[in-house]
Amino acid sequence: MDIQTYFHTLRHLKAGQIYARLIRKLRRPQIDSRPAPDIRTGGRQDWVQPVKRPQSMLGPATFCFLNQTHTLHWPQGWNDAVADKLWLYNLHYFDDLHAQGAEERTAWHHRLLLRWVDENPPGKGNGWEPYPTSLRVVNWVKWALAGNTLPEAAVHSLAVQVRWLGKHLEYHLLGNHLFANAKALVFAGAFFEGQEARQWMDKGLAILAREIPEQILPDGGHFERSPMYHAIAVEDMADLVNICRAYPHSLPQQGHELVRSWPDTVQRMLEWLQAMCHPDGNIVLLNDAALNIAPGPKQLAQYCQRLGIRPASRESGERLRVTQLPDTGYIRVDAGEAVAFLDTAPIGPDYLPGHAHADTLTFALSVWGQRLIVDSGASCYGLGPERLRQRSTAAHNTVVVDGKDSSEVWSGFRVARRAYPKGLTVRQDHEVVTVQCSHDGYTRLPGSPVHTRRWEFTPGKLGMQDSISDAQSGAQARLHLHPAWHCRRVDGHTADLHLAPGKRVRVAIRGGQMTMEESTWHPEFGASLPNICLVLDFYGQLYTEIGWDV
Repeated sequence: MDIQTYFHTLRHLKAGQIYARLIRKLRRPQIDSRPAPDIRTGGRQDWVQPVKRPQSMLGPATFCFLNQTHTLHWPQGWNDAVADKLWLYNLHYFDDLHAQGAEERTAWHHRLLLRWVDENPPGKGNGWEPYPTSLRVVNWVKWALAGNTLPEAAVHSLAVQVRWLGKHLEYHLLGNHLFANAKALVFAGAFFEGQEARQWMDKGLAILAREIPEQILPDGGHFERSPMYHAIAVEDMADLVNICRAYPHSLPQQGHELVRSWPDTVQRMLEWLQAMCHPDGNIVLLNDAALNIAPGPKQLAQYCQRLGIRPASRESGERLRVTQLPDTGYIRVDAGEAVAFLDTAPIGPDYLPGHAHADTLTFALSVWGQRLIVDSGASCYGLGPERLRQRSTAAHNTVVVDGKDSSEVWSGFRVARRAYPKGLTVRQDHEVVTVQCSHDGYTRLPGSPVHTRRWEFTPGKLGMQDSISDAQSGAQARLHLHPAWHCRRVDGHTADLHLAPGKRVRVAIRGGQMTMEESTWHPEFGASLPNICLVLDFYGQLYTEIGWDV
């Protein structure tokens, strides 16, 4: 990668991130193996049942994560090179401790806890990295609060893990990683008692007091603009409300005031999540997002109801309704049989674009309750070419100019120069909704082209006009179809899409040439489903009409 790309990547980092990276390279904290603090009494009677994850432990040494199943050979299985890094991270999370049917696997879980302690020496291997440590600490505490007894060795290890975590907080990354670190400190500070536990609690609450207002925007959305990570954040916030209610005496005086505001924050987050769900009840897959990683929206709503938190209902008798989420930058349009999601958002926080895709001005569309136009989703992380392809502009329903990405995504989680939306207007007039927005992601190219997109919703139809300010730049709009739709190309300007008898959509264009190509859609990690992409080549201007009342 050239110097210019590195420069445009690094210049957005906060000074604290750079400093934290240097400290991580230089510091070598020692393992603190002192006895664990005493476990705080009570808690179980006020603990509310959290979300139950899908079963992932299929046998004493067999696990299924990310649609991949491995039977591990102990003890090297914890760091087995056969498995992907993300798969191994999941192995160390211990999500199965509170998964569906977990009570039937209590004996397996007990042995697994002891294996982990015995086979993962402090500070070594994947399991001791701060993020999996954070999730595991929370899951072990949840297991104890569900009525199980942590083995003595696990209690001691839990304290050692929290001490290690406290010296390896992810200030170099910030975002959801630092949030998870702080959540683990709060859980440990509530579960244990004494001076050391109070220090963990104080540190966790201090981080959350800074991070919650920054990460949860006024419209309720998570600042990384990924509906999947937003759903994870909803669970995190609900868990924090839960643990602090179970152990109210663990909170310092100033902590009570902070915690008192959290249920209102969770309510706003739930309302945002509702707005970003297709009619099928699942999230729209924007930026790094996949199904069955975070708990489902329905599960989260039920969990929050058990905590006494209920979002306002989205029920409405209006045929045409616009829901604008101004701080995250997303717009939902309910238009009769159709629901659309328009991305007029920045790719994420400038200093934390790791889960961003080059997707500015993309959109997704459902018709008759079925997804029709879908974005890439995410089937993998890591550094491979498929990860780059899924983050590219061509993997989304927006415009590629001169074969370039609108934001320069590179490596697995890096972005150099990035697109910024500008000039957003939203108008609703009787039975017409018009949304227009531009972005400057291509101004680095010869001619400084600017992409402007205008969506217009009328009964039974979406009209979309794409304009490139430099008419000499070759452009290509893409429409990725859900695999359930069958496409029959009529000619170079029209295509008929069929779902079932009587369910037909017509796509027609003016000002360009339409072709079809095979592609893949990635609704889950480890899943790549064949689908069709309509490719619309044009110069200057393109008008696309998607009609479902045909």
